[in-house]
Amino acid sequence: QVQLVESGGDSVQAGGSLRLSCAASGFTFRHYTMRWHRQAPGKGLEWVSTINKDGDDTDYADSMKGRFTISRDNAKNTLYLQMNSLKPEDTAMYYCETMGVRGQGTQVTVSS
Repeated sequence: QVQLVESGGDSVQAGGSLRLSCAASGFTFRHYTMRWHRQAPGKGLEWVSTINKDGDDTDYADSMKGRFTISRDNAKNTLYLQMNSLKPEDTAMYYCETMGVRGQGTQVTVSS
């Protein structure tokens, strides 16, 4: 079955950077589009970014454009999210997702 395990979340100061990882197993990773989502305290799930199966087509929510970069390593079955210029409003639980399945999430906290 599809298993996704996120890591890399931490507490950082505003303006800092983090790199999230998502280790995938139980399916042929290189065949599937992958996404990142996030959920801030008391808010609904928000789409962050999408990357196609080959890694050559990406898309971002407007508030993340120019600050976040999604990438993947199909040889390592791993998805990444590089987050720069972090803001307090980026504080959330971050999830990777494919085929409607999410991992357990990794917490990002940005203090001002």
